[in-house]
Amino acid sequence: MPSATLTNKDQITLPKSVRDGLGVDTGDRLEFVELGKGIYHIVAVTRDIRELKGSIPKPSTPISVKDMRNAVRQHAARRNAARG
Repeated sequence: MPSATLTNKDQITLPKSVRDGLGVDTGDRLEFVELGKGIYHIVAVTRDIRELKGSIPKPSTPISVKDMRNAVRQHAARRNAARG
């Protein structure tokens, strides 16, 4: 089982087998999701954008650029109104 040691600067170096398993490299971001007291799940945040293909379903009817612009304007107006 891979292990790491916490340094006096509160840092660790992930063992190569862990980095390889997560598919991460220098500069990639990791998130630590708490599953329970003292138990964490490590998730690689940096992913190839192509992995997202198909994750959002296509709309049943096409949306015009005009409708998209209107939706953005409405959202911005609501956000600005909420800020005061």
